[in-house]
Amino acid sequence: MRLVLVGPPGAGKGTQAAFIAQARSIPKISTGDIFRANVREGTELGVKAKTYMDAGDLVPDEITIGMVRNRLAEDDAVKGFLLDGFPRNVPQAEVLGGMLDALSTRLDVVLELVVDDDEVVRRLSGRRTCRSCGHIWHLDFDPPRVEDVCDRCTGELFQRDDDRSETVRHRLEVYAEQTSPLVAYYAAKGILIGIDATGPVDNVTDRALDALRHYGD
Repeated sequence: MRLVLVGPPGAGKGTQAAFIAQARSIPKISTGDIFRANVREGTELGVKAKTYMDAGDLVPDEITIGMVRNRLAEDDAVKGFLLDGFPRNVPQAEVLGGMLDALSTRLDVVLELVVDDDEVVRRLSGRRTCRSCGHIWHLDFDPPRVEDVCDRCTGELFQRDDDRSETVRHRLEVYAEQTSPLVAYYAAKGILIGIDATGPVDNVTDRALDALRHYGD
C-alpha cells in the first residue's frame, strides 16, 4: 500500500502513522523525524529547518523534496510506504506524483485525520517537555506528579516555543492556507478518505485500519 497521511498539526499523524505502518508492514517516511534529527545534530539543514519550525511555519519545499525523492527510491519502499508530513501543499503533491511516475507506481489512498482547531490547541499547548530526558508530558492527558518536574528523571519541564497557544493558532492558519487544499486536490482524484481523529488513540487506529482495509496489498 502506498499511502499519504494528512491532517492539521496535533491531529495525531505521527502516532497513527507508526501504528498503520506496522499493521500494514510498510516503512513510515516522516519528514518531521528527518527534520528533528537534523536539528538535534546541528546540521546545516537542521539550522535552516529550525528557524521555520520554531515560528510555526512550513519548511520550504527545496529543503524537503530531495530527501523524499531519495527515500522513496530505497529498497524497503518499493512495495509500499506511508508518507507523514509530505506533501504539505498542492505543488508538493504534483512533485510527488512525478516522483511516483518515474518509479512506475502511484498512490493508493490519502487518509485525512479530521479534528477541530480548539481540540488541536488543547492537545499541543498542554504539552511539557523534559529538558533532561526529552520525555513529553501533558497537563490534561498525562500530567507529572509534581508540577514542572519530570517523573522519570526529575528534570525541569518546559513548554516548547512551537507548543505555545499563539504559535499553534498560527500553525493552524498556515495549515488552512497551504495544506488543506490537498484535501480538495486528492478528493478530485478519488483517492481521499477521512476519519474522525478525536477520542482514544486505539479507537482512532481502529477507524483508520478499518477505512484502509480495501486498499493496497
